[in-house]
Amino acid sequence: MEQSNTEGKKKMIWNETKECMSRDEMSNLQGVRLKKMVKNVYHSVEFYRKKMQEIGLEPGDIASIEDITKLPFTTKDDLRDTYPFGLFAVPDSEVVRVHASSGTTGKATVVGYTRRDIENWSECVARVLAMAGVRKSDKIQVSYGYGLFTGGLGLHYGAENLGATVIPMSSGNTKKQITMMEDFGCAAIACTPSYLLHLTEALEDSGAIERIKLRAAVLGAEPWTDQMREDIEKRLGIHAHDIYGLSEIMGPGVAADCEYHKGLHFYADHFIPEVLNPETLKPCKEGETGELVITPITKEALPLFRYRTKDLTSIAYEPCECGRTLPRISRFTGRTDDMLIIRGVNIFPSQVEAALLDVSETSPHYLLIVDRVGNLDTLEVWVEVEERFFSDEIRKLEDLTKKITQILQQALGIAPKVKLVEPRSIERSEGKAKRVIDKRKLF
Repeated sequence: MEQSNTEGKKKMIWNETKECMSRDEMSNLQGVRLKKMVKNVYHSVEFYRKKMQEIGLEPGDIASIEDITKLPFTTKDDLRDTYPFGLFAVPDSEVVRVHASSGTTGKATVVGYTRRDIENWSECVARVLAMAGVRKSDKIQVSYGYGLFTGGLGLHYGAENLGATVIPMSSGNTKKQITMMEDFGCAAIACTPSYLLHLTEALEDSGAIERIKLRAAVLGAEPWTDQMREDIEKRLGIHAHDIYGLSEIMGPGVAADCEYHKGLHFYADHFIPEVLNPETLKPCKEGETGELVITPITKEALPLFRYRTKDLTSIAYEPCECGRTLPRISRFTGRTDDMLIIRGVNIFPSQVEAALLDVSETSPHYLLIVDRVGNLDTLEVWVEVEERFFSDEIRKLEDLTKKITQILQQALGIAPKVKLVEPRSIERSEGKAKRVIDKRKLF
C-alpha cells in the first residue's frame, strides 16, 4: 500500500480499507452484519431465542445498527449458567477449537471457534502487530501463556498470518526467555506488561539490554498505565503498544493503540462497541467514562448479544493522527468488579499505579491490602523502593513514607497506610499481576 501524503502518518500495511472507512460506511457494514448475526442466533441458540420472545422481539426488528439497543444483554453468568456449550450457535462438528477461562472465581466460561472465527481472529491480531511496527521479516517472541488461555495462541496465529517468525516461548523460565531473545535477535515480544517489567529487571541485571534487538512490545491481559508504558519504553529503548481483548468475545485483538497512543483503535468491522452508564445502562456521551459493551458481529461459534465486559472506558470517533478512522476507546480506568469501596471512596488499583510511577524512588511494583478493623475499612499499600534509595537511615525512610502517603492521598482521596518494602520483595507474576488482597472477603 502507498505511503500517505500527510506528514507524520505511518505507513499502514494491513487492511487500510477497513481501518479508514467513513463513519457512515462502517455503520452500514455493521448493520448488515448485525442483521445476519441476529437472524442466525435466533434460529440457532435457544437461550437467545427465549430471551427475544420474552420481550416480543423478532429478527426482522433489527434493521440497522441503531436497533442494537433492542437486543438483550449478555453477562459472564449467562455463559456459566449455560456451561459448557449452551450458547454455541454451530454444531460440534464445526467447532475447531475451544478456549476457557481459569474459573478461579466460579465455573469456567467456555468459548468456541469455527475455522472462519480463527481466520478473523488471526487477521485482527495481524492488524495489531502491523500497527505496532512488526514486519514479515521480524521474529516475535510470544510470552503469553499457551493452552486454554487465549493470549498465547491468539498472538501466535496473528503473527503467522502477518508472516513474521514466531518464537512460542509461553510464560515463565525468565533466563531462557532472555537467552532466546538475544540469540534469535527477536524484534518484538508479546506478553503482559507486568511480566515485561520482570524481564526488564532481569535484562538489566544480566547486562543483556545492549545485546538484544528488541524494538516493539505488544502488551495486554491486564490494566496498565501510560506511565508504565513510558517507563518500559525508556528502560528498553522500544515502542510498547497496548492490545485489548477478552476470551468471551474472541481473545486479544479487539483493539490496540498506534504509535500516537491516543486511545485504542477498535476493530468495529468485527465488533460493535457501546459505552454505557453501568447503573442505568443508557449510552454515555462521547468522551464520557462508562462500561464497555461489545457485540461480536462476525463470530460464528459464539455470537454474543451485547456482552457486558465490566471494563470502564470512554469512546471517541474523530480520526486519529495516524490516519485511521476506527473508533478509539481510552485506556481502561479499571473494571466495575475491580473497584474497591473504602470508607465510601471508590478506588481503582490503576490510580495507585499511576501515582507511584511519578515517584522516582519507587519501582512500579505494589500491593494493596484491604482489611476491616471493627466497622472501619483500612487500606495498606506496600511499595517497593528502588535499591539505590533503600537506606538503613530511619529518617530517610520516614520522609519517603510521608511523601508517598501524601501523593497517594491526593490521588485517591483517602490517606492509606504506606509500607516501604525492599526491592524485589513483592512476588512477580509470569501472567496477570495480582495487585489486591482484600481480606474483608474472608469474613
